[in-house]
Amino acid sequence: MTVPLRRNRNYTLLWAGQAVSEVGFSTTMIAFPLLVLAITGSPAASGLVLGADAAAQLLAGLPAGALVDRWDRKRIMLWCEAAMAVAVGSLALALWWDSASLAHMVLVAVVMGVCRALFEPAEDACLTRLVPEEQLATAISLNAARSSIGQMAGTALGGVLFAIGRVVPFLVDMITHLISLISLAFLRVPYRKVEPAPIGNIGKEIAEGLRWVWSHRHVRVTALCAVSLNFFFNAFYIVIIVLADARGVPAGQIGLMAAMLGFGGLLGSLVAPTLHRILHPWVSIMAVFWMVTVLTPLTIWAPNGYVLGALFAGMSFLAPTANTTINTHQLLLTPDDLRGRLSGVMNVVIGAAAAAGPAAGGLLVEFVNGMVAVLWCTAGMAAVSLLVTVSPVLRRFPVSV
Repeated sequence: MTVPLRRNRNYTLLWAGQAVSEVGFSTTMIAFPLLVLAITGSPAASGLVLGADAAAQLLAGLPAGALVDRWDRKRIMLWCEAAMAVAVGSLALALWWDSASLAHMVLVAVVMGVCRALFEPAEDACLTRLVPEEQLATAISLNAARSSIGQMAGTALGGVLFAIGRVVPFLVDMITHLISLISLAFLRVPYRKVEPAPIGNIGKEIAEGLRWVWSHRHVRVTALCAVSLNFFFNAFYIVIIVLADARGVPAGQIGLMAAMLGFGGLLGSLVAPTLHRILHPWVSIMAVFWMVTVLTPLTIWAPNGYVLGALFAGMSFLAPTANTTINTHQLLLTPDDLRGRLSGVMNVVIGAAAAAGPAAGGLLVEFVNGMVAVLWCTAGMAAVSLLVTVSPVLRRFPVSV
């Protein structure tokens, strides 16, 4: 008889530890730009620090996936949590001694980005060894809920803790990483033989992972569609913030709008296991594309941030179901010795779209007004949604457990 996930000791340890860690990380990501602005007074420097985290994660993504497949995955997670605790702890000490510098903050951001690039593929690759196949979809959706909870709680805490004292959010983040480190220390991952390999082979291993992703039609097509939608949505996200600000929407309502994106994702994560079971994979994937496409142009007529928030919650509601469907299939399809590279490749392509989208959206509103920019983003989303709808590959998407 299969043990319920709530009684699966190893999965519970991993989930709880990472829930705490993600709250701390989101707290730091909100406090970081506030700290840089307070110390340097430069918005450009603030963007440099956040950009360093994103760039480090993006650049380390492919090598990290290969290293996850050649190293012990539990040890990778332990070392990552320890490194993040040391990095953010060093910044807390520097703030306490009033000696924090921009270079130090950039270095901390780089360490955080590299550690996340390593940790996420390691966790994904371990998941299939911690839960049975028939519970994998539920575990993936619960992980998505965990991320939404961490993002919402950390975002709310970051500003409050920073107002108490500059050092406080970073001290809290250090403690959360230590809690996760202790939780991971008690994690028991089934044995996996690890073969030592020369570091010079890592390029070949990365290429092998890229070839594997490209050679499987369902993986390739879903990746391309997800990248396209992420690009247009992230462009739209910047456009709508500029449009809302131009219309005089208060900053507090704009913040609520962003929070509702996470709230919709959280609600969607809770129902994702059920929708995953009852919907055909093609329907669950297609639905999120059309939901975003239909709701996006409605933001033009939204009278305030509250309506915008409701629309954003609707846009994110079905995303966990599609992600559960896609990720479950990919993890079950991929051999264990390639799962780290699969996750690394997917993180890089999605991360590239997330980075390019806001840049494109910012350029778009430089040349056209906000309403036209929203319609251009909608047109891009509609084109991708049509491709998903007519795609013979997605129509024949395999049904997972």
